[in-house]
This record gives sequence, C-alpha cells and structure tokens, in this order.
Amino acid sequence: MKEFKRRLTLLLILFVAAAIPALAHVGSPDVYYEGDAGPYHLFVTVRIPQVVPGVAEIEVRCQSGDVSAVQIVPLRLSGPGSTYPPTPDFAVRSKDDPQFFTGSLWLMESGALQVRITVDGAKGKGELSVPVASFAQRTYPMQKPLAGMMIVLMLILGIGVISIVGAGAREASLERGETPGPASARRAKIAIAVTIILVAGLIYLGKAWWGAEDANYKNRVAFYKPPTAETTLENGNRLVIRAKSENPTWSAKINMGEVIPDHNHLMHLFLIELPGMSRMWHLHPTLSEGGAFADDLPDMPAGHYEVFADVVDARGFPWTLVGTVDLPQINSGALRGDDSSWSGDTIGSRQHQLVSQLPDGSRMIWERAAGPLKANTAMDFKFSVQGKDGKPAQDLEPYMGMAGHAEFVRSDLSVFAHVHPAGSVPMASLEMAQAGLLGNMSSMPSGMAMAPTRGTMPAQVSFPYGFPKPGDYRIFVQVKRAGQVETGVFDAHVQ
Repeated sequence: MKEFKRRLTLLLILFVAAAIPALAHVGSPDVYYEGDAGPYHLFVTVRIPQVVPGVAEIEVRCQSGDVSAVQIVPLRLSGPGSTYPPTPDFAVRSKDDPQFFTGSLWLMESGALQVRITVDGAKGKGELSVPVASFAQRTYPMQKPLAGMMIVLMLILGIGVISIVGAGAREASLERGETPGPASARRAKIAIAVTIILVAGLIYLGKAWWGAEDANYKNRVAFYKPPTAETTLENGNRLVIRAKSENPTWSAKINMGEVIPDHNHLMHLFLIELPGMSRMWHLHPTLSEGGAFADDLPDMPAGHYEVFADVVDARGFPWTLVGTVDLPQINSGALRGDDSSWSGDTIGSRQHQLVSQLPDGSRMIWERAAGPLKANTAMDFKFSVQGKDGKPAQDLEPYMGMAGHAEFVRSDLSVFAHVHPAGSVPMASLEMAQAGLLGNMSSMPSGMAMAPTRGTMPAQVSFPYGFPKPGDYRIFVQVKRAGQVETGVFDAHVQ
C-alpha cells in the first residue's frame, strides 16, 4: 500500500507538471527586479497579461522619498524597435504611499521585450530597463451570453439586408401609387435569392477567418509552452539533453545551437529527486553537436528526477526545458567547477524552520518578516550566513559573478523559478537591456557581474520575488564560501 501511494503521488506530480502553461521560470511569468536607475534604488514588478496583446501592470517602489515622477514605456529587447522608444506613460503615485508608483502598459507582441523606466527627482534623472518575456499564456473562450447576443445581432442584420434588397428590387422602379406586378415580384425573388447566397457566403468567410485567427493564436500559445527536455544516458554517466517541442514552428525558429551565456554558462541544469525533493543538483552542461547539451554526471544515487534546464536564446528570450529522467547509480567522481548538490529531508519537514544547517557546522538563516506568506505579493527574501561561532560569515565570495542563487519550487512542480539578487530576470537578458541604455553603467543591477572580491562580501544575500500561487514550496538558497558552494533549504506554505 505504501508503494502504491508513492507511485500514485508521483503520477499526479507528473500529470500536473505536463500541464504547465508557461516557459522560463515555469509557472511564474511575472517579473521581479531590484536595481538602480542612476541614483535611485527601485524594486520593480511587471505583471504579465494572460493574453497578448494585453495590458501589463507595472509596480515601482522607490527606496527613497525624493522621487517626483516615474515614466514607463515598452519596447523590444533587441533588433528593430529596441533603439527608439515611443512616448512614455507616467506612472501614478499612490495616495497612501508616496514611494510607490503604478502604471499600465499595452504589450502588443510576444517575444523578448523590455520595460524602460525613467525616474526624475531631487538627484536628477535616472534610467533602467527590465527585460520582459511577453507571451500569451492562454486563450479565453467567448462567453455564452455574448456569443448568443452576437448571433442574434447577426441574424437581425442579415434579415435586414435581405429585406432591404428585396424591397428595393421590387419597388425601386415603380411610380408613386403603382402596385408591384408579377415582373417586380419575380425580380425581387431573384434579388433575395442572390442576397441570401451572398450573406451566407460572407458568414462562411467570416467564420473561416475567425477560425484561422483562433488557430493562429492557439499556435502562438502552444509555441511558448515549455519544450521537453529529452534525456539519454551515454557511457553510463554522460547525460545528453535535447530540446523538443510538439509545435513545429518552435523547432523551425528556435536554434539551441545559438543560445547565449547566462552568468558564464549556456545551460543551468537542475535535477530534483522525486517525489520528496530530498536531493538537488545544479549542473552546467556544455553545448555539443546538433544543439544538444551534455554533461558528465558526478556521483549520484539511482532515482527518478525532475529536469529543469534554463537557457536564453539569441533574442534574449529565456526558456526552461522540462522533463524527467530515471538514473542508475552514478559513480564518476566529485562535482566540478560551479556545479553543486544538496541532500536532506523531504519537502514539508522544514515548514516552520528559519534556520538551515550547513555541512561544515555553520548555518543559514531566513530573515523572514512576521505574518503569513501571500501569493502574488512582491517580497524581498533575505538570508544571512553565520559561522560556527554564530558570527556573520567572513568568507563569502561571488558564485558565478553574483552574491547567490535561489530556486523556488512548488511541491507539485507547477512552479520553478531560478532567481538572482537582481530578481527573476536572466542575467543575459538583463545585460542586453542595460546595453540599450547607451552604455549607462550606473544602471547596473544589484548582485550583477561586478560583485566584490572574496572576503569583502556581506554575509547576507537577498532575492526579490513573489510566489505566483498558494501552496507548499521548497526554497534552495546557494552561496559560495571559500571556494565551496553551500545550499540552505527552507520550506514555505503560501496562502
């Protein structure tokens, strides 16, 4: 019975994961970003619309109270349309909080976009650009009352057109007071018959046009669903990953051989053991022939693993490949380079713990604010590292150019987000956005490539993010200390 329950739970997890309608940051499309617009420190949230074209909601929180105006404008991340932004809109200052601004922007196309924010205040002007992955997440069916009203109006209009044409053909040539004769009646019948055929033809063509547009939109929605990570194991320890999409347009347009480095690596691979999430590997496969990625796995126990593989295409658009793999016992050596791993207890066992013990006897502390965690709420997740003596650690150093990395994973795998101190945006996309600000390096985000050298970093790292929906989550927080990557793990229940 215990084995049956375990298999049933696993099947349910896989079913939910297969139905995820999102891409990079699986199930978590909204953008959270923290950085500097010149002299002003901002926390930006971009809530992506469910359909495109659609309206994105922009929230900007200023750290200081000396900001007088905030302007926002969307434009492409690269290529035509990325150089000359249209006229910006002014964000509205909150009446209750003068440091909080909100605005709405139409996102008219799917793909790699950016929201450019201009801040004016006592210290002058500042700018920053936030990369945004714009894509239609779903289709909305027409409501039945609206469909019924449209059909009634179409019938009234069609009958009205037929009646007008028939009356015109029957009576247009008659003198005043003259009664229509057989010839007029025959002419009217012919006109009515022709008009009925024309109206029916127009209705058919309209339905065909509507169907073509609907199919095209559904194809766009399917285009942005996460590709499958097809995995094969070669030579007993070499894992090969290939991206595959059921959408033929995706395979024709997206070339995995042209992905760009994201904080020093072309792919960030996460293997999470199922069903309990009691083990996690963060690896970095290299690009091989035909757009495949390959990595010689380190020592790993046999098990069933969920695969999340992050890449960024040449346009700056992020993708997360999703799949599963069954691995035998791997005996091939220790971790290499920036690779890391963690093993411990199953999800849910740390629900009320704010301290995660690290292997060397030190510990990581979640400096969580009081009160319940709420979905769709922008938060700053702060974690501090203490040595064995309880004092702030003095040996933190950059991990792939940043103060740390965090992965937020929902218990049913419907949410996976790889987050950095700058936020949920990929660093490769962020660099492209900043490059568009005419080389204004004052807009460099917190925690980006120019991290301080070893021994000068603070013993605290923070991540701007917001849970996309209620549920139970596991948070993996990774930092580097004295050349060793260490992972703190925390569980959270979100209302």
